[in-house]
Amino acid sequence: MAENVPTFTQLTSVYGVDGNPAAQERYAWLSDGFTERFGSRPALFARSPGRVNLIGEHIDYEGYAVLPMAIRQDTVVAIKQGGDNLTISNMDEAKYPTATFSIDPKQRVDLEHHTWANYFLAAYKGVFEFLEKQGKAPAPVGLQVMLHGQVPTGSGLSSSAAFVCSSSLAVLATLGIPVTKSDVAEFTTTCERYVGTESGGMDQAISMMGMPQIAKLIEFNPIRASDVVLPEGAVFVIANSLTVSNKAETAAGRYNMRVVECKLAAAVLAVTLGMPKEKAVGVKILKEVEELAVSKLDKSKQSASDAPCQAANQFLHEAPYEQAEIEGLLGTSLTKLFEDNPSQQRSIPVAAKAGGFKLQQRSLHVFAEAQRVRDFQKVCNNAELSQDDKLKQLGDYMDASQASCRDLYECSCEELDTLIAKCKKQGALGSRLTGAGWGGCTVSLIKQADAAHFITAIKSNYFEKCIKDGKVKSDQLEEVIFASKPASGGAIIKLQT
Repeated sequence: MAENVPTFTQLTSVYGVDGNPAAQERYAWLSDGFTERFGSRPALFARSPGRVNLIGEHIDYEGYAVLPMAIRQDTVVAIKQGGDNLTISNMDEAKYPTATFSIDPKQRVDLEHHTWANYFLAAYKGVFEFLEKQGKAPAPVGLQVMLHGQVPTGSGLSSSAAFVCSSSLAVLATLGIPVTKSDVAEFTTTCERYVGTESGGMDQAISMMGMPQIAKLIEFNPIRASDVVLPEGAVFVIANSLTVSNKAETAAGRYNMRVVECKLAAAVLAVTLGMPKEKAVGVKILKEVEELAVSKLDKSKQSASDAPCQAANQFLHEAPYEQAEIEGLLGTSLTKLFEDNPSQQRSIPVAAKAGGFKLQQRSLHVFAEAQRVRDFQKVCNNAELSQDDKLKQLGDYMDASQASCRDLYECSCEELDTLIAKCKKQGALGSRLTGAGWGGCTVSLIKQADAAHFITAIKSNYFEKCIKDGKVKSDQLEEVIFASKPASGGAIIKLQT
């Protein structure tokens, strides 16, 4: 049975006993800021965390399972009905100035003039779209909103999903409508498309379904989560490369481009495996081709798990595909193929300038990364392995994932590669980029007894230069490198006064 989004009256239910003092101080500060801005206390709070993806990068939007965990850093929304508009404020007013929108849920999000508050508007639109489909949409009302986020933007820890999920929960709670975690995870995936990003669903799912001490295997269509108990004696250390890649602002040439390349790879692979053109153009994700690849290849020469990669190697060429070649294979223009998705259409001319579409490389990454997720889960669940053997194998899978992200998917960058090399040198069992890439964070598997020494060493070997270069201040280091275990997911909070 689907689980409803929880409502708590005490912060310890979310942040635990150890995190309660800092949470009490933060929520009091946020409440005071709301009161100063709007003249009264907020009616309630909603919060949703960022996440770190342990393995399974860029495969959620291809239909494959991923393995993330929620982290303690979150976005908190204080909200109350009031006024005739949507008034969206932030505790960091200097960086994120107050924005005002009408209460019309049908209004368009202005992508030409991107603003931080567009994410709240995207959530607001998504809530009403979801409720309309349920036949439960109430009349829109004015809302007064104050936010505070701890998840660094552009860090690869999914600040956007934390923002959109917490905002959606705040709107739903203010309207008095209970909803399940899986429903919120589903519709907020669509929400981010209002701001021009093709989200796959992992970020929203773990932000809603995260649990203390437990990672999650997230599967899709429909979204569902199962527990993955991580080996004892280890922690994951998250380190920010301090190179920012904002998905909404760089989507056409990076994130959305990979979505487009994967869709084209799926369709072209389907054709070359014998599917009729008219059917192949309807293939949207690489997972849809997997069964066909297994059936077409000689089972005596490889296992079923190897078949998709073998098919990509055999039926897709290594050189980039030009637009005309793809259109000839599919029997349709790319403009028509993507006519219902302007965000994806914008990537087509970008690919032409970059030398074409790398279909073989992108599909090889997706197929192999999907298998690594399955293998990672099997190791965690294998009671016959020692803890040390488990950690060694998990680290190897993380290293292989990073190599694939760097070489096949080309979503790493110089700063990430440098940071990962230093993490490995300092004893990380495995280290990889996490999130969309092109900047943001790394995640490293560290034996718990070594974590403090590891963090100190990385501060010295990587972040000292960043301090000298003015990228970060010394008193901010606790925010850019930290150890984390799995944390709680999204919740509504009604504090007793």
